[in-house]
Amino acid sequence: MIQPTDNRIEAPEPTPWSAGLAVAAFVAALTAAAVYSFADALAQVNWLLAIAINVVAAVGATPTLWRWRGIRVVRWIIAGAGAGVLLGWLVTVIGNV
Repeated sequence: MIQPTDNRIEAPEPTPWSAGLAVAAFVAALTAAAVYSFADALAQVNWLLAIAINVVAAVGATPTLWRWRGIRVVRWIIAGAGAGVLLGWLVTVIGNV
């Protein structure tokens, strides 16, 4: 027996901008502090070593993060982590000039 189907189209859930931006900002702050601390400590040993290890870490993490970008909550964490890495690098460069 054929069951009747309901052809209603449900609206997608609204994007949680306030919570998402708060999570992204928190993750960005933590990531920036970690990247700056690690890069600054390595720069005291050798600045080329600091650059090389930071680039290797970023390039190594990028494929995994790119695959996870479609997950609803994780996309905010990834956005914060990306902004934090860039901010950490910027502060490291400005701080060591």
